Amino acid sequence: MKLSAAIITLLAGSAAAFAPAMPSAAVRAASSSQQPTAMFAEPKDEEEGGLDLDLDEMFSMFDAADKGEDFDKAIKDVKKEN
Repeated sequence: MKLSAAIITLLAGSAAAFAPAMPSAAVRAASSSQQPTAMFAEPKDEEEGGLDLDLDEMFSMFDAADKGEDFDKAIKDVKKEN
């Protein structure tokens, strides 16, 4: 008799470990108040456009950066070459 009572107590305690953390009413209330996510949003206008450099121009820019040249001056020089 004591063994069966212990087994029932053990099973009831372990079943509670797999119970949901929140009641289902609270889950429904939380999910209905969330803001929709924008998965397919347009890119923001704040982003700058790329420089569209070819491989030789990129290497020229890397060399200028290694020498510590000013970026604006280096890009003007690279664009003048081509």
